[in-house]
Amino acid sequence: MAKLMKFVALTAVLGCFLPATVMATFWGDWGAVDFCPLGERAVGFSLKTEKPQGDGDDTALNGIALRCSGGSRIRSTEGPWGEWGSEFLCPSGSWLTSCQLRVEPKQGAGDDTSANNLNCMCNTGLELLGDGASQGDWVAWINCPRGIVTIQTLVEGKQGTAGDDTALNDFRFTCWENRPMI
Repeated sequence: MAKLMKFVALTAVLGCFLPATVMATFWGDWGAVDFCPLGERAVGFSLKTEKPQGDGDDTALNGIALRCSGGSRIRSTEGPWGEWGSEFLCPSGSWLTSCQLRVEPKQGAGDDTSANNLNCMCNTGLELLGDGASQGDWVAWINCPRGIVTIQTLVEGKQGTAGDDTALNDFRFTCWENRPMI
């Protein structure tokens, strides 16, 4: 019998993985889970980020892609704005073991961006610093010591001319030891 997947969330969406003081937004819908091929784990990442819009509506982080050890790239739902930045990779033979998300809290009547950036750590101890935006605060590191094998993102769709777009609001992943046997 296959084990149920245990998702590790970078916010308190699924439970108490982080301190109660972490405040993330919950706008949007969870996209499909994307898997590294069986036997592979994530070794790097890249971010899709919208540059500041001046007086316009900012969204900041729009997408996260993980590079699997065999070279494939996995990603879940992404927002329509921005461009893909640099790819950040662990040294050869190593893998991602933890990540932290930079999140701007709700702005009330101001311009919400929600998720802004991502940092990840390799099993060698090397920290990979994302090239996203700088608004908000870093949330606690979430650990998968044996590696990350899936990604799923929470993305808010276009809000129209009268709305405040945020795009990517959260992401979660599955640890190597919790991957279901297919």
